[in-house]
Amino acid sequence: MAEGITRITVKGFKSIADECSIEIRPLTILAGANSSGKSSIMQPLLMMKQTLEAPYDPGPLLIDGPNVRFTSAEQFLSQLDGEVMGKFSMGLEVKSSISFNETFINKPQSGMEIAEISYKNEEGITILRPDMTQEEMMTARLMATRPGWARTYFKNYLNTDIKKREQVLNIERKRCFLEVKMLMGDDDTFVVSGLSIAFSNAILSLIHVPVLRGNPERNYKKTSVGPMFPGTFEIYAASLIHHWQATEDTRLNDLGTALGRLGLTWKVSSKKVDDVSVEVMVGRFIHGTNGNSKDLVSIADVGFGISQILPVIVALLTAEPGQLVYIEQPEIHLHPLAQTAMAQILADAANRGVKVVAETHSSLLLLGIQSLVAEGKLSPDKVKLHWFKRRPEDGVTEVSSADLDKAGAFGNWPEDFSSAEMDADTRYIHAAEGRLESN
Repeated sequence: MAEGITRITVKGFKSIADECSIEIRPLTILAGANSSGKSSIMQPLLMMKQTLEAPYDPGPLLIDGPNVRFTSAEQFLSQLDGEVMGKFSMGLEVKSSISFNETFINKPQSGMEIAEISYKNEEGITILRPDMTQEEMMTARLMATRPGWARTYFKNYLNTDIKKREQVLNIERKRCFLEVKMLMGDDDTFVVSGLSIAFSNAILSLIHVPVLRGNPERNYKKTSVGPMFPGTFEIYAASLIHHWQATEDTRLNDLGTALGRLGLTWKVSSKKVDDVSVEVMVGRFIHGTNGNSKDLVSIADVGFGISQILPVIVALLTAEPGQLVYIEQPEIHLHPLAQTAMAQILADAANRGVKVVAETHSSLLLLGIQSLVAEGKLSPDKVKLHWFKRRPEDGVTEVSSADLDKAGAFGNWPEDFSSAEMDADTRYIHAAEGRLESN
């Protein structure tokens, strides 16, 4: 797979009233207080994902789907001075060379519609709007990705006297994108711009591991095993484990190794229940020995933490280089020691070229990443930290970004995890000392 998504830009969405842009590296950390905008920077991308994946054409933007759920545009459009903004924009950069920025506008009668989209590549910028005239389309840069024969055809067409030209160019909506099509006769058309293809592929390949990953089940429904994973990822984990076992894929052993590193179990396996369901089995012991190779129980009969972390690790092992894996709170339900160890699992995926975006509240996870950089096990240029906070005067999100140096240090953020822990420690020490002195 290609380099993948390298930047995400959002404006006018929830608390992100002003434009915020984040660089995506192999390991990208989103941190900040609750409701600071961490999820908001990713949700427009997830809305586009569920729009492209819908089994029907939901219109320009599906706002209520498996990845993101809203029932009205007012729930996610930014508010300034008590007034709801009527539009928001979303931008994506792919391969550090091509990008798009799209504006959606809310119309009370029809809902979200595409107002404008601009595509940019080495040849320039193409701006498309649904209401463009023939003359505006003719002067736009529309040939960015077409083969030579199409370029020649279109250039010859443009060189034709304008009075002899027919009305053959049309703006067409393709789910959440706009494209220009040319009629060549007998209803034969070709896409003139074609720029949405690269972005659609990047969005469709996105793996989303949500914070709510369901309860452990005794039987899981069989699913496809990739390479695309519509919706949220947790429903695919059991079938992927079953597939790895059936094909003797080494990733099944890697899965057991990762779970052992977290102190959860040493082995995962599966068995077919019937033609539509699979059972996931896990070892009762943390480490494997000669005597417990068959000591497996249903995942429903062990601690909740295994069922919550399993989709995270399976997703990271499944993803190809360049593929983006967005994980909400990978540390959830993990012991503090396991949170630190989780850093190595994220780093392993990043070192393979996977684009890992982790939204976290764990200072121990971040400290684990810093330690890996300081130990030389993770290159600092593969890591990007983004801290989200809201301005006290108006509640608008601001993003501060930082790099790690070779020692794993990142300098001063507007606020960091360690200061909160130090404050808690100091409070306890002072309170304990005061109690002892009073006695």
